[in-house]
Amino acid sequence: MEKAKLDKIKYYAHEQKVRELTEEEKAEQHALRMEYVAEIRASFGAQLESTVVQYPDGTKKKFTEVAKKK
Repeated sequence: MEKAKLDKIKYYAHEQKVRELTEEEKAEQHALRMEYVAEIRASFGAQLESTVVQYPDGTKKKFTEVAKKK
């Protein structure tokens, strides 16, 4: 996420503590937060895709294969 958008999220969080945000500001804050959460989820998903579980016998399986079995 761009630094400017992160700064805007932080700005709205601070302002929300000081005063009540307008409806437009609340809507923009919500949209920015949803975009941020979507990027975090995508990043975490990509990290899980590249994670490998190694068993004591030396075999390796992708984490996604192991997680599907449970």
